[in-house]
Amino acid sequence: MPGEPEAVKLPVMAVAKKERKRKRENGEWTGKAQALSKKDYEKELRRLQDELVRLEEWVKYRGLRVVALFEGRDTAGKGGVIKRITALLNPRFARVVALPAPTERERSQWYFQRYIAHLPSAGEIVFFDRSWYNRAGVEHVMGFCTDEEYDEFMRTCPQFERMLVRSGIVLVKYWLSVSDEEQEKRFLGRINDPSKRWKLSPMDLQARARWVDYSEAKDQMFAYTDIPEAPWYVVETDNKRSAHLNLINHFLAMIPYEQVPHDDIKLPPRQKRSYLRPPKSSQRMVPTKYEVE
Repeated sequence: MPGEPEAVKLPVMAVAKKERKRKRENGEWTGKAQALSKKDYEKELRRLQDELVRLEEWVKYRGLRVVALFEGRDTAGKGGVIKRITALLNPRFARVVALPAPTERERSQWYFQRYIAHLPSAGEIVFFDRSWYNRAGVEHVMGFCTDEEYDEFMRTCPQFERMLVRSGIVLVKYWLSVSDEEQEKRFLGRINDPSKRWKLSPMDLQARARWVDYSEAKDQMFAYTDIPEAPWYVVETDNKRSAHLNLINHFLAMIPYEQVPHDDIKLPPRQKRSYLRPPKSSQRMVPTKYEVE
């Protein structure tokens, strides 16, 4: 509008300084972060993924049982960070559990029952992409459970997790935090990109419309379930690449591990004997449409 002063834009360094100050005041600042380029990110991600392979080998070697929970608002990046954690891992020993809505039969069971079936055996790591905390979040906010069921969950969840820890399970809980502005940006990205639209559900839109309700539910959840035996760890995810590295680095630090001794592997010589194979012309070959140098 004519006569109105132009908006003042703070320099990038000033914005960063202001953000660091906010994090210090909120107890979120843990020191000077290492600035990385995209190329450096890829290199560091690969190094951390190699370490995750060593961790998985140690878990198998020692017969450990590990559970990692990933919770957070829609678009916070749970699936993305799990994908990067498991990229090089052996799926026989590192499983991802992302359960659909409970069936009528499951609704009649003890609430934790359907999750117990997915807990790890010796030598396994299980990553829950959302977990039993659905009751403290979406079920409570959207009215999918009664107030009595919600109250019972909040009372018994700490006891349930203490049982898991006492049984020897290593339980690590992550809350992926995304800002209001960044969530809106990611939702619009899903709406406008056909390849991402499958990620958007009516429930996601309701979560956006009930932002404050979900904030209150998350705060209540932390008040009841942030226990010494199984504390919550919060990861800022507005910068996805930073979140990937920070979370993986933290996860590796949560489970002491060592290099597993391996026997020397020697490739045996190829078998040699007389055998005439049928010609390739007898097989249905996929056309060679592409040649990559």
